[in-house]
Amino acid sequence: MFVFCIESSHARGMGHLFRSLTLATELRSRGHSVLFLANDHPNSLRIIRERGFDVALYDLASVTGWENGFIEPDASSSVWINDRLNTQRSHSEAIRRLGAKLVTFDDRGDGAELADINICALLFEKTEGLRGKDVRLGVEYMILNPEIAPFRRLRQSLASILVTLGGADTYGVTVRVAKWLSNKPFPVTIVTGPSFQHMAELEEVVATAAPDRFKLLNHVPSMAAEMHGHDLAITGGGVTPFEACAAGLPCVVIANEPFEIPVGRALEGLGAAFFAGHHTAFDLGILEKPIPIRTMSETAMAKVDLGGVGRVADLLERLAA
Repeated sequence: MFVFCIESSHARGMGHLFRSLTLATELRSRGHSVLFLANDHPNSLRIIRERGFDVALYDLASVTGWENGFIEPDASSSVWINDRLNTQRSHSEAIRRLGAKLVTFDDRGDGAELADINICALLFEKTEGLRGKDVRLGVEYMILNPEIAPFRRLRQSLASILVTLGGADTYGVTVRVAKWLSNKPFPVTIVTGPSFQHMAELEEVVATAAPDRFKLLNHVPSMAAEMHGHDLAITGGGVTPFEACAAGLPCVVIANEPFEIPVGRALEGLGAAFFAGHHTAFDLGILEKPIPIRTMSETAMAKVDLGGVGRVADLLERLAA
């Protein structure tokens, strides 16, 4: 049994949800039982159920004392997976007392020390102090959607821009990006997610722009398929730019949260993206200069592959054995 404990909301964003769903789908395809635990966020609960997984609620305000109801009596082969960032020690101790294994993601909390595996594919600075019995660093452990595989292609030039800033876009960065792009010469497709709450402001920007400047889509059925039709993406600093790069789609990264700043810098260092800064003061001036789309596309596909979900699933299977 694999128990995924996630936090997903407008404030937190939905990256943890989609990463866990990708990994859970891989584990289910290998014959394993999966249970999701999630906070009370209707959009997230709906998505989990639509993917065919059982889900139960937990109280975000309760640090510990509730875990035993979700672990099987013989917990030695159970793996509890926290995708909530910083795990508190009391919660980790509760999981250990139940006899289950503990896996965390990108975890800098004091409870990470008790984790059997701390998978830190999205951490690129101050990694020396990361804790856990087995700490895995590197882009090779990035859990990316395998549906990207048939949509990989080499871009040749800049003809179309995709804007996708997360399932929630907590700070409404999409609206400000659209304003900046409204008088630029290239066509732009904007994709908003299931928890986007700034639609009225965005529609006002789109309505006042030149005809055919923007195409506005909400919650597309396949982001991988949508990415295929574009040559550059403007994204946040979570998993999305890595999925874009794996598809050969260069990115301009805007950090929604401070911890996303090192992500943007790391992708720029790989040669697969430009980092435009934190959302409070981003600069898209790079779009006014010639962009080496072909070179960036080649680099992106060479540096970011789709094998991470399989590598992580292998680790979890060995841990549960």
